[in-house]
Amino acid sequence: MSEGCTHDCSTCGESCSERKAEDMKLRQNDYSNIKKVIAVVSGKGGVGKSLVTSLLASASQARGYETAVMDADVTGPSIPKAFGIHERAMGSDEGMFPVESKSGIKVMSINLLLEKEDAPVVWRGPVISGVINQFWQEVLWGDVDYMFVDMPPGTGDVPLTVFQSLPVDGIIIVTTPQDLVTMIVKKAYNMAKMMNVPIIGLVENMSYFECPDCKKKYNIFGESKIDEVAKELGVPVLARLPIDPKTASLVDKGAVELCDTEKIAPIIDKLPK
Repeated sequence: MSEGCTHDCSTCGESCSERKAEDMKLRQNDYSNIKKVIAVVSGKGGVGKSLVTSLLASASQARGYETAVMDADVTGPSIPKAFGIHERAMGSDEGMFPVESKSGIKVMSINLLLEKEDAPVVWRGPVISGVINQFWQEVLWGDVDYMFVDMPPGTGDVPLTVFQSLPVDGIIIVTTPQDLVTMIVKKAYNMAKMMNVPIIGLVENMSYFECPDCKKKYNIFGESKIDEVAKELGVPVLARLPIDPKTASLVDKGAVELCDTEKIAPIIDKLPK
């Protein structure tokens, strides 16, 4: 695949079909040593994918792993705000430096390159895909045990670019307990299968609300269907995360690293080593 690939094979003279998938992966630069890449995906927006990404990164860093987050949701970046990062990324002749969070998590997002955080990113798909490639090749990541890639929802240009160009070791699919869950999960599942990307498992966000007084659990968004879907697809349920006002408040304050990761931390032990 050429560097300027638009993913429109009808206009391309490259012989990609004759090349193996591993041959299409972009190489890391000489200043990056990224061991494992985990993509966090969803079939639709609004399920808390960025929250799950942030919590996973926080739990990984707390376990002693060198951790990074690539914010691949270029038109809707939210990772810097969750970590309370507002400064712009700097660079040198060799490339760009990721910005580190309070606990040392390395972060790169388009919001760290814009003059104003609220400036809209009005770009077409091929340009956005090029940004993802630049994040991988031109950012000086250093030593990273786990890089979590916060993906945009759906199965469009960016997921295609990430799956084709980055050495993704597995994906985690985020969903919620609603009637759309089967379709949402299957879209992400089928794309991963199509691209030969391993599926680590499912995370159900907003699974329930636990009353702080009586500890009774309420299914705000209806009865969970995650077990049925997981059984049908043959993938494990990794975690069920509750609706937690304290977590929401900390994320709004840019302090996601102070959130309770007890329910999501066991996932770190199930990631590829």
